[in-house]
Parts: sequence; C-alpha cells; structure tokens
Amino acid sequence: MTPPEKNYAHPETLVETAWVAEHLADPRLRIAEVDYDPSANYALGHLPGAVLFDWRKDINDPVRRDILSREGVAALLTRAGVGPGTTLLLYGDFNNWFAAFAFWVLTHHGVKDVRLINGGRKKWIEEDRPLTKEVPSYPAATPRLDPTDEKLRVFHDYVRDVLPKVKAGSEVLVDVRGPKEFTGEVTAPPEYPTEHAQRGGHIPGATNIPWAQAVNENGTFKSRAELEKLYTSKGVTPEKEVITYCRIGERSSHSWFVLKYLLGYPNVRNYDGSWTEWGNQIRSPIERP
Repeated sequence: MTPPEKNYAHPETLVETAWVAEHLADPRLRIAEVDYDPSANYALGHLPGAVLFDWRKDINDPVRRDILSREGVAALLTRAGVGPGTTLLLYGDFNNWFAAFAFWVLTHHGVKDVRLINGGRKKWIEEDRPLTKEVPSYPAATPRLDPTDEKLRVFHDYVRDVLPKVKAGSEVLVDVRGPKEFTGEVTAPPEYPTEHAQRGGHIPGATNIPWAQAVNENGTFKSRAELEKLYTSKGVTPEKEVITYCRIGERSSHSWFVLKYLLGYPNVRNYDGSWTEWGNQIRSPIERP
C-alpha cells in the first residue's frame, strides 16, 4: 500500500492513490472525502464511491466548539456504512489537513481501521484519475468503537501546566503554523484571511516546524529518513512527550499523524484548541520576537 523505501513505523495507516484506484470496487473499503468547503471540492467531483464528511458539520460538535462526540462518530459511520470489517479511507482538500483532523477524531474515539490516502485530493487530480459527481448511498452499518483514547488530546490548562517542562526541554510544543503566524506578524494563514485571533505570536517555548516541511510538492509525505532528520534536528525526539498545535487543530493533526504513525513516536498529543483558543484566552502567556 505504501512504497517500501518510505519505511514508515506504521505503514498500514497510509495508502497510495494507485492502490486505491485498483481497489475502488472492493466492498470491504469505504472512502470518505473530508472537506472544509464541499461546494468547491466534493460537489465538483470526487473519488468514485466516496461519501462526504463535511468538516464543519460532520466532524465538529454542532453547537459548542468541540470535536464530534463519540455518539456522533458512531452515527456518522453508521450513515456511511462503515461497520466491522470495513476499512475507512480518508482524503480531502488542503493537502489532507481536514482528513488528518478526521483521522485524529476517529482514532481518539476508538475507530481502528482508518487510513489516509497519501497526497489526498490534490494528487488524485494531478494524476488524472477518475472523478464523479454521483453521491453514493450505502446500507446502514453498526460500527465497533474501542474505548476513547484520552492520551491523544490535550486542553488549554494542560498545556499551561507543562510550560515549565517545555522550558526545561523534557516536553516539546510543536507549532506547525507558518513562520509569520509563529512570530505574530500575521494572525491568520492565507487560506483563512478573515479568521483572526486577538493576538499574534506563539505559546512560550514552542518550536516552529511548519506542517508543509513534512510533505513533497505533490502533497505526499516525505520519507521516514527525511522526517526523522526534520524533527530531531529541532529537538523533537521520541523519548519526549510531544504536543502539536496550529490555529484550529487541523494542521496540527497532520503533523500529529506524521510523528505518531510515520515516525512511531509513542507519546504525541494534539492541542486542537490551538491558537484560536490560546491567542484569545485572557492572561495566556505568549511569546513574540
């Protein structure tokens, strides 16, 4: 499913577009496109047989700012026809940012057989593979969820409390935003120019390793050797607890996936509150050059 030269720690969590193209008719597979803006992506054409997971409506709580509940995950998978024995393949727009977020949410709530399509929507289209506007419908299924893994997620107070350990070097905060966001020069990335935090900067002690440094031009992940060099050169090593964050948790889910599944780091957690929470929270300490 993944080229052997990549040598990832958990290659079973990633599939290549060529493999997917050969298995589109496999009834044991279910494909879901995860989009921030389905009207600009899924509605214009998607992988044959792919269902839509609308990031805002389907992966997040409909009322409060929170991820989808465990019950919501079960309902989503039931609607998509994902039951025991079904492998769920995720891909999406923005270089799989939101697909990675969905992967993190589903894994957090105990979904085991879920994988990312390497390169996502971008690579599939660049390879001129088939697209369709047909919206599929599948028989309802009863998914099997393992217990929720609370170790995959952290909240504001936890991050605040570990700042002394970050300063001492025993824990690492990885800010995966772009350099200008990290320095506070801008408070929103180019993809979301109107969605700002009150203050710019970064969490004290954080190390800036932008998510894009982990991927190739076509959106696929770099090799394990390249990724190990990228992170270890910045002091992000496997014996430390690593916490990733960005602006709303989607880019940090992408880097969380890299660290946990491609490199096999044992203790990687995603702070999905990220900068929109930290930068807006009264009395949260920040750093700026």
